[in-house]
Amino acid sequence: MKDKLKEEVLRTVKNKNVKFIKLWFVDILGQLKSFVITGRELSQAFSEGMGFDGSSVEGFARIYESDLVAVPDPATFQILPWIQENGKVARMFCDILNPDRTPYEGDPRYVLKRNLEEIKKLGYKFLVGPELEYFYFKSNQASEIIDQGGYFDFLPLDVGHDLRRESISVLEEMGIKVEYAHHEVAPSQHEIDLRYTEALSMADNVMTYKVVVKQVAINRGIYATFMPKPIFGVNGSGMHTHQSLFKNGKNAFFNANDKHHLSKVAKSYIAGLLKHASEITAVLNQWVNSYKRLVPGYEAPVYIAWARRNRSTLVRIPMYRPGKGEATRAEFRSPDPACNPYLAFSLMLGAGMNGIKERYGLPEPVEEDVYDMSMGERAKKGIESLPGSLIEAIALMEKSKLAKKVLGEHVFNKFIANKKIEWDQYRTHVTDYEIKKYLPVL
Repeated sequence: MKDKLKEEVLRTVKNKNVKFIKLWFVDILGQLKSFVITGRELSQAFSEGMGFDGSSVEGFARIYESDLVAVPDPATFQILPWIQENGKVARMFCDILNPDRTPYEGDPRYVLKRNLEEIKKLGYKFLVGPELEYFYFKSNQASEIIDQGGYFDFLPLDVGHDLRRESISVLEEMGIKVEYAHHEVAPSQHEIDLRYTEALSMADNVMTYKVVVKQVAINRGIYATFMPKPIFGVNGSGMHTHQSLFKNGKNAFFNANDKHHLSKVAKSYIAGLLKHASEITAVLNQWVNSYKRLVPGYEAPVYIAWARRNRSTLVRIPMYRPGKGEATRAEFRSPDPACNPYLAFSLMLGAGMNGIKERYGLPEPVEEDVYDMSMGERAKKGIESLPGSLIEAIALMEKSKLAKKVLGEHVFNKFIANKKIEWDQYRTHVTDYEIKKYLPVL
């Protein structure tokens, strides 16, 4: 099958005058890396891969074991619609291998592939549908907004409306299906939702989505950012992730006879998400800035509970519609769009599957507004909170057997080491807030 795909790609490159191919992969933090080859080098890239220095990539190899090989995945071939001059340009995601052709354990894409292979042995497929929010600003130097819109607002003269439409056109042209798009709650905040698909394809799509949104904005002299909390006092940007398991072509989460229309598999999976939420938060919300979003009062889910209608809980189960059992899913609301999707999807899957394996029991849903509860009321209901800072999240992850197993020892250790460095840089930095607040009085 893969050989046929390679032949098809080689024909397309020749017939459509594709002169350059960008080979994409991500580092441990989910930052996109790319290098370019010409069309005539593609056959060799497929058969032998392209060598590079892994010690120069964050979280990859140490200096004395730095030789790595990038092998393009022909299933991910797409022409980039915004580059047409002097021949077309395409992109492919790569699998990163050791020189002996074994998978490189530090490759985030391999981490997700490995976890998906494990559930495949049990007959499952993992489907996800993320909702990525982001902001448009006038430049990358300051959070200067371009509109005053609010949730679902239609602004006919709004630049953001045109940028969303152009972004959707590019995504669709690249074979990435979009469900819908709209203006979000905060001024200059927008959202484009990708249609549910298998997790590996979706992680690739998320990376492509970010590139497309940014590129379309740049072409108009605008800057798009997936920073979780770029503006004080308004909602931050999340990546609510809808997810479900399919088995034998059917949704394993659906049970028509249950009062919530949830199967035992679904209930244990959701219980796993809740139980392990805190110890995987460092990856789902991996930046110091992520925790400026995860505070009560701005629609951010900080309380570990589940519900059907209630958007103040960490997990929400969208309401069942008659005849739509295949759409039964859990919406995990804490991730933000600046995470590494390969690692984030892996950990959410791992948490849910551990719930199934250990047969975790699911507590009753919490339909009251958790934000309005007192600390005592939350304690009485057993509702705990997500970690309130990056260092708290790191400390919880460091003790997590689940995170270490899902990520593998290499990624687990490299990620924690990187985040500790970030925290140290942050905690020793003197901010404008401190100067304005303390300098005049101390």
